[in-house]
Amino acid sequence: MARQPTEKQINEAYRLAKERYAGLGVDIEQALATLQHIPISLHCWQGDDVGGFEDPDAGLSGGIMATGNYPGKARTATELRQDLDMAYSLIPGQHRLNLHAIYLEADTKIPRDEIQPEHFAGWVDWAKENQHGIDFNPTCFSHPLAADGFTLSHADEGIRQFWIEHCIASRQIGAYFGRELGTPCVTNVWIPDGMKDTPVDRLGPRQRLRESLDAIFAEDLDPAHNLDAVECKLFGLGSESYVVGSHEFYMGYAIANNKLLCLDAGHFHPTEVISDKISSVLTYVDEILLHVSRGVRWDSDHVVTLTDELQAIAQEIVRGRFLNRVHIGLDFFDASINRVAAWAIGTRNALRALLMALVEPIDQLCDLEANGDYTGRLALMEEAKGLPFGAVWDYHCLQQNVPVGFSFVDAIREYEKAVLAQR
Repeated sequence: MARQPTEKQINEAYRLAKERYAGLGVDIEQALATLQHIPISLHCWQGDDVGGFEDPDAGLSGGIMATGNYPGKARTATELRQDLDMAYSLIPGQHRLNLHAIYLEADTKIPRDEIQPEHFAGWVDWAKENQHGIDFNPTCFSHPLAADGFTLSHADEGIRQFWIEHCIASRQIGAYFGRELGTPCVTNVWIPDGMKDTPVDRLGPRQRLRESLDAIFAEDLDPAHNLDAVECKLFGLGSESYVVGSHEFYMGYAIANNKLLCLDAGHFHPTEVISDKISSVLTYVDEILLHVSRGVRWDSDHVVTLTDELQAIAQEIVRGRFLNRVHIGLDFFDASINRVAAWAIGTRNALRALLMALVEPIDQLCDLEANGDYTGRLALMEEAKGLPFGAVWDYHCLQQNVPVGFSFVDAIREYEKAVLAQR
């Protein structure tokens, strides 16, 4: 195991790094102060492989698949919250939780169109105690009424109405979270609707989806409590040839109805990136939601690593001064590795990418670009990559009282021995 730096070494390395960055006009202390207040919404479904507590024995369907059987997954809400507490303890900053409707707590099985705020009271109590905001999602998959691949765009009016009622109830629960926790809940609607093979009627399902969304959003909710988002997708398992809620569909709907558009990093063609879409979308909508993931093969939802695209996403948010208009959530689920480690690795990388963007010499780069000095712009962008960013990150972790460097893995291994292995 690599020897970890001492506190003295971390502070000295930070002092030298701060001087290097100051030479380029970068205020490192301001960058760290900004990063400290950027919340990432951790997705609850990493902790139990998207099973939820409605019917944990039910199989996944609707384009959702978790692979692997690493021991120790959460079986109850209490265990899931325990694992989340461990993950948060390894991540610098104060962060949120992204919760799906199937993670309710009830003594009896509750139909999805009848879920109520009371079924999530345990999550609110926990969030208050730990100062977490909560975001929310209706669960329009893994259900008998979604078995044929259609929900809000279903041709059957009764089935369609069931999902409309589920989404309406979910918005009310989102508003409940916002009122109780004092921070707006982003309630995001994603549906699996589509076809495996080429359809004849592409318009009909989209017309029905638009009507369903209009019914769901008919009641105005206080944006101080609830923000509505709609999530697009290119294709998925079982919907390879046609997805009702395409990017163009939801882009138009978000603009026309003043909704957040959710961009998921795995929901586009493998040659597309969402970093290039951020400024375009924010030209027309007030705010967006990001689901940061890593699609090795389209929407395969791998743990977020420090890729060029992750860095590009962070750069677009910071360079465009969009921090107050972008809600950042994670969306991956890997059951082949320690699930707490997956949360910690992915979230730390998201924050690392944001810090890398915050310490760019943006003013100098903008000046070079505005003056047409593209040679200087390229040279400075490349030189900035070699600056001692790692020393700043280590210092940030130290100041936030979370493990520095690889030492967070030691804490996870101890937790695995003491807690996960006993399940």
